[in-house]
Amino acid sequence: MNLTLEMEVKMVQSQNQFSGIIDTEKQWRSIYALGGIATIIALIGVLLDVIVGNISGGNLSALPQTAIDRFTEFHNNTFQGLYNLDLLNVINQMILIPAYFALYAAHRNVSRPYSLLAFIIFLFGSVIMVANNTALPMYELSGKYFATSIESQKAFYAAAGESMLARGSHGSTGMFFGFFIPNIAGLIMSIAMLKGRVFSKINSWMGIIGSTLIMLYIVLVTFVSGVETMATAFAMPGGLLLMAWMIMFTIRLFRLSRQQG
Repeated sequence: MNLTLEMEVKMVQSQNQFSGIIDTEKQWRSIYALGGIATIIALIGVLLDVIVGNISGGNLSALPQTAIDRFTEFHNNTFQGLYNLDLLNVINQMILIPAYFALYAAHRNVSRPYSLLAFIIFLFGSVIMVANNTALPMYELSGKYFATSIESQKAFYAAAGESMLARGSHGSTGMFFGFFIPNIAGLIMSIAMLKGRVFSKINSWMGIIGSTLIMLYIVLVTFVSGVETMATAFAMPGGLLLMAWMIMFTIRLFRLSRQQG
């Protein structure tokens, strides 16, 4: 009698444990789907970035160089001012956080150390990018600059704007780490993909090469003057490779989200 009761208890425990495993797998599959959706939204943002960049010329040397010029740009075209101070890149960066978590989830059993490290580095880089971005503070200063006619206040707002540009404009050392570190995360995640074999080798190498090219571009535009044309030669193929990388891993994430067992 006691033996039968003990067997029944063990069967119930096994069933509960099995049900818990199934529920956990369902949650992971929902993470894959969320990561895929987030990547699609980010890709739309990237395409918008490319379109706006082509319309505006995409010439880094033609960007406003002083705070007053930035204020004037905000005054004439608010969206262009926000775009030129990388607000769209910041938004895309935040949207991609669930995607990187989904990539970690896909590798949690096969390449956990690399994928977890990549996710942590991506979060760290995202925090730096958001903290150093000056698009919204510069927009607010622009409104105050044009709202006053007192020259001393205008000079104060201009000085504050110059300080912000020094640490948070495109190509500045302040934004360097915000752009560079997430690409290190992309490189490490691509290596995890190559080792884990959850994603194809082609997908992995696209991420490795694309991330490397974009990091070279970021270094050139930040620390080397007068090389905008050469830097663009790295940015264009690197950006296309990373877009293809994102498309391919998104397709795979959706397939994983539908996979049973």
